[in-house]
Amino acid sequence: MKMTTEEAFVKTLQMHGISQAFGIIGSAMMPISDLFPAAGIKFWDCAHEGSAGMMADGYTRVTGQVSMMIAQNGPGITNFVTAVKTAYWNHTPLLLVTPQAANKTIGQGGFQEVEQMKLFEDMVAYQEEVRDPSRIAEVLNRVIQKAKRASAPAQINVPRDYWTQVVDIELPAIVDFELPSGGEKALSDAAQLLSTASFPVILNGAGVVLSGGIKASMELAERLDAPVCCGYQHNDAFPGSHPLFAGPLGYNGSKAGMELISKADVVLGLGTRLNPFSTLPGYGIDYWPVNAKIIQVDLNPDRIGLTKPVSIGIVGDAKKVAEGILNNLTSEAGDKNRSERKALIAQTKSAWAQELTSLDHEEDDPGTTWNERARDRQPKHMSPRQAWRAIQSALPKDAIISSDIGNNCAIGNAYPSFEEGRKYLAPGLFGPCGYGFPAIAGAKIGKPNIPVVGFAGDGAFGISMNEMTAVGRGDWPAITMIIFRNYQWGAEKRNTTLWFDDNFVGTELNLDVRYADIAKACGLYGVQVTTMEQLTEELDKAIKAQMNENKTTFLEVVLNQELGEPFRRDAMKKPSHVAGISMTDMAAE
Repeated sequence: MKMTTEEAFVKTLQMHGISQAFGIIGSAMMPISDLFPAAGIKFWDCAHEGSAGMMADGYTRVTGQVSMMIAQNGPGITNFVTAVKTAYWNHTPLLLVTPQAANKTIGQGGFQEVEQMKLFEDMVAYQEEVRDPSRIAEVLNRVIQKAKRASAPAQINVPRDYWTQVVDIELPAIVDFELPSGGEKALSDAAQLLSTASFPVILNGAGVVLSGGIKASMELAERLDAPVCCGYQHNDAFPGSHPLFAGPLGYNGSKAGMELISKADVVLGLGTRLNPFSTLPGYGIDYWPVNAKIIQVDLNPDRIGLTKPVSIGIVGDAKKVAEGILNNLTSEAGDKNRSERKALIAQTKSAWAQELTSLDHEEDDPGTTWNERARDRQPKHMSPRQAWRAIQSALPKDAIISSDIGNNCAIGNAYPSFEEGRKYLAPGLFGPCGYGFPAIAGAKIGKPNIPVVGFAGDGAFGISMNEMTAVGRGDWPAITMIIFRNYQWGAEKRNTTLWFDDNFVGTELNLDVRYADIAKACGLYGVQVTTMEQLTEELDKAIKAQMNENKTTFLEVVLNQELGEPFRRDAMKKPSHVAGISMTDMAAE
């Protein structure tokens, strides 16, 4: 069949149901973008390519549908790097389209030329460059399938002079594979280990959400009466109202979850990499049960046993493996210490819930006084924890939320819970600032009938705030965005107070900037709030306006300068001075 290369490209997108594209328009991809309206593909023209990539991440994570990132070759494409790596560690299947400089001039250092394949080789699960115009549909089909199979970004690189070529091709077939359900022996061994455990604990990761395995993990947990923890930033991997839910582990997570998993004799890591950051000590509790038997389930065999010694490794889909283990349990499974375990779970959860509702302030480490001074300086300002409690009072149960990286967002890790998956978006283990705002915009595009609320600290928000110029346009759906305003880079300031004697370098933000007023200047609604009551009231109004009036609201929440736990106690220490540094050694200009 004769067609142009751009027609072949778009028809292949249609075969896979890829209907949403995010980026900034550029000449190198105009031959295909010109066909988008006729094809039923919506192009979301953003303010910055990095934010566009994070919108794509948010869209795909809440819908499960592959979306596309595309921009001008060269600088437009280099701006995608952070977003692509973020999506990689978030297990988000995205199509990265990178139009390349023309074959005729590539290598001559021409306009907007860069090695785009080398740039992303550590950022994607698969990449391929089109070698001939007649192969464009074949390559694109393979790249999309690789993204789906790996649940990660995959890249197609297309020299821009391959567009507008007439080719004679047949569109390729889509081949889907059934995901593995785990080996027969591995399932049997895992079931036996769990059947005889006295204190089994299940740790749900992203794989449970991606596989649609929450119900299966719940049935397994109920059969065993095993508490269920979630990995860091995966609060939506188990129903929050379930009596066996113990909350998230990791940084500022659930103390109940940490205390319960510390007692485990068998841990089932279901769809999780068991990454080191997610299991770091918290609240002074070194909770990982080093003597427990570990069963790790992951689709990628390279991740099994990488960070923790495992007794049984199972390569398989989290949902299928959970179902397989359940079917292989003995009739006595879970009976050992069942009543005592259930009582301890309930008691531990209740104690933590009470403690969490009464937490108002952050403690200082011995030898430091920053938080005490912060409270004394601004006695009428909300603390971060007071703000989070006020937010919980107004946040709808069915809301999708996004969280940025940073101290005030991290303090909120223990607060939100969800009744279903694909509700909680966070920057993941790559940890970029500037994620919360674009991710929630992408989520709303994917789920226009569900309330969404994004969260970011004022430093992180500044990285993606240019999207305020984009989200108010035309058919963009309304969102609600909360900006925690404490006029500092809080995470780095916390490090500075602990290890560098309050020698603040690069941590201060402009006191005269008002994000609420910037929102107004962009034609949006912005309001600054200073009390818990005002925050709850304005958030409730903003969500109603989002859903009923298609009105976007930016809530600038003024806080005191209290700082929570540092991100990496394990990676920092107080420096020593040997030779000494003096201004007098600076060379004269």
